Amino acid sequence: QVQLVESGGGLVQPGGSLRLSCAASGSIFRVVPMGWYRQAPGKQRELVARISSSGTTNYADSVKGRFTISRDNGKNTVYLQMNSLKPEDTAHYYCNTDSRIPSLGLWTWGQGTQVTVSS
Repeated sequence: QVQLVESGGGLVQPGGSLRLSCAASGSIFRVVPMGWYRQAPGKQRELVARISSSGTTNYADSVKGRFTISRDNGKNTVYLQMNSLKPEDTAHYYCNTDSRIPSLGLWTWGQGTQVTVSS
């Protein structure tokens, strides 16, 4: 069973930046499309960024141009660089397999990391 450990969240002012990391156990990681998700209080979890095993990326309109997803298969890690943060980006952030590919199945969710954007 793959374990996911997210880190890098925190409190940041509007316009600031954060870099999230997600470390995955198991060598299968390097061949699996991954995604970053977020869930704000009272809202459903949403997929905000996706990356294929070879590095092709896609973004939700709400984060396009501000967030960048990347991966280091040698380190079994996927990253989310978040720039120009807005209060509406406040949420708990998680990584997992790309849910747009149902055949992958989701792994057990990690604990996630909290991002709070506030002045």
